[in-house]
Amino acid sequence: MSSIGNASPIRIGITSDEPIRLAGMTSIFDLPAQEGRPQLVPVTGRLEELLGRKQLGYLVVDLHSSSLGLEALETIRLNRPDLRLIVIGPERNEDLVLDSIVAGARAYLDLTAGPETVRKAIEVVTEGSIWAPRKLLSKLIDRLLKLPESRHAEDKTHLTTRERQVLELILTARSNREIAGELGIEERTVKTYVGRLMRKTGADNRIKLSMLALNLSLMKKQPGGSDSN
Repeated sequence: MSSIGNASPIRIGITSDEPIRLAGMTSIFDLPAQEGRPQLVPVTGRLEELLGRKQLGYLVVDLHSSSLGLEALETIRLNRPDLRLIVIGPERNEDLVLDSIVAGARAYLDLTAGPETVRKAIEVVTEGSIWAPRKLLSKLIDRLLKLPESRHAEDKTHLTTRERQVLELILTARSNREIAGELGIEERTVKTYVGRLMRKTGADNRIKLSMLALNLSLMKKQPGGSDSN
């Protein structure tokens, strides 16, 4: 029997002020779930209504809508900081992408993204990773490194060179298997590094690990971090 039948469906909120755009975004959920993945179920409504649905863990926000903008992301973060956001906004606006991620978005897509790409991005977010161009994630890291030091003592979170390499790939939404292939190591070794990173940061999942890495500036090269263990 397929594992899909045993997986609970995941409800994804979708908000847009434009009915045509809302219908288009909803249509991506017509694609069948891949083997072993849960079915994604769209839940549409106005932003205020969706924020009140406590069973929703994910929300697609259309920044192209007339009344929605970056301020909406701040509103969501203040009222539902637990929501994982997938943002659809203008293309070729790197500052907006970075601002969206800083405001809590876990994925950013523009109008050039096709249905399969949008679906893949949502799946990546539901699996606990971040979807954004690697170049922009690198810029985001550079931006955060310029912020004032966190109240957390980052010097207590020393990462080895190999741990930083694994963390960089986690930030680009790579799976353990993909990380293993990229670094030329075994998948079980990657799992060991991920476990170390979670223990060092206090994270209990990949999303928290990713955000802690960004917020605590863990990607900064650290003195004595040349070891690869």
